[in-house]
Amino acid sequence: MNILVTGAKGFVGKNLCETLKSIRNGKDCIHHIKIDDIFEYDIDSDFELLDEYCSKADFVFNLAGINRPKNESEFMDGNVGFASVLLEKLKNANNLCPVMLSSSVQATLIGRYGKLDYGKSKLAGENLFFDYAAKTGARVLVYRFPNLFGKWCRPNYNSAVATFCYNTANDLPIQINDRNTELELLYIDDLVEEMLAALEGNEHHCEFEGLKTVLNNDGKFCTVPITYHITLGKIADLLNAFKTQTKTLVMPEIPENSFAKKLYSTYLSYLPKEKTIFPLKMNADDRGSFTEIMKSEKCGQFSVNISKPGITKGQHWHNSKWELFIVVSGHALIQERKIGSDEIWSFEVSSKKIEAVHMLPGYTHSITNLSETEDLITIMWANEQFSPSKPDTFYEEI
Repeated sequence: MNILVTGAKGFVGKNLCETLKSIRNGKDCIHHIKIDDIFEYDIDSDFELLDEYCSKADFVFNLAGINRPKNESEFMDGNVGFASVLLEKLKNANNLCPVMLSSSVQATLIGRYGKLDYGKSKLAGENLFFDYAAKTGARVLVYRFPNLFGKWCRPNYNSAVATFCYNTANDLPIQINDRNTELELLYIDDLVEEMLAALEGNEHHCEFEGLKTVLNNDGKFCTVPITYHITLGKIADLLNAFKTQTKTLVMPEIPENSFAKKLYSTYLSYLPKEKTIFPLKMNADDRGSFTEIMKSEKCGQFSVNISKPGITKGQHWHNSKWELFIVVSGHALIQERKIGSDEIWSFEVSSKKIEAVHMLPGYTHSITNLSETEDLITIMWANEQFSPSKPDTFYEEI
């Protein structure tokens, strides 16, 4: 399959093209689409190449368009003019391959979108594609995208999320006039996944009830079924929590497929080099060190413990807290004894065979470095964050 992507250097185009290359080059083990050539076309491409690409393409993603022209009149030229040329070249090549159009919810011309030239140009582009389909019988897929976000989106351009992420990551202020303003947001990876589905004829269809997208297998339009409705205030609050994580070590809750998880990935992509690395507080003494690595809001914390040769640490127990000890470097003896009992459980572990050992509630426990020359490094997980006001830790030797 040969795939033509117009607007290939833009935000969506770059993400799509890199994914297509990974599939073509066998680096993507999830998608099994046979891809031969990827024709990347953008505003600075040789115009003569478009004829060749249109004659050879088996699928076209038309992502080219104008978002921020110098003059309002350029909207029609950028969003309709090029589309006309593209469809004409496909027709001249007798190529009736499927063509996807990147449009916008602003094409509804509803509410605040009613008088915007951008929306009018997008609607005109849609009608052009639907007319092309009616006259040629070619399959067209018209997507009306809401606000997009994700890695490589240009800040201070046409995405509030990109601007907020960039400014927060770079210690710049963000401006919010109304924290309760709600956006409908579409994540770039969800969009690319839908575009791959479209390549295989599995796109999602819809109709519009005003600005509302209604899934409909026979719908005129196409859509990405996963979007998020969230306020500007909530976005700002989440970004602030992400920013302070390097100091508090508390990882905000980021459930699978949640907006927070996708926003965090987006935020990280804007970090400058100097913020990619950050220090952790090592609590060190002559026995070694103990360093908290990460805390979670609902699932405890991770730490790393370094013990010098021959050193024993621990010798305490907990009422309710439990832990996992995982030796990742060195040779150790872990011991546990139930309070009130003389029976000692012993576990000899090493990095040669990575194992996790539970520290049970109501059992005093210790860990000893059995090496005479090497440090012992242990990853430790506790089911709750340590609280100085309620440590639930009581000294007692094995």
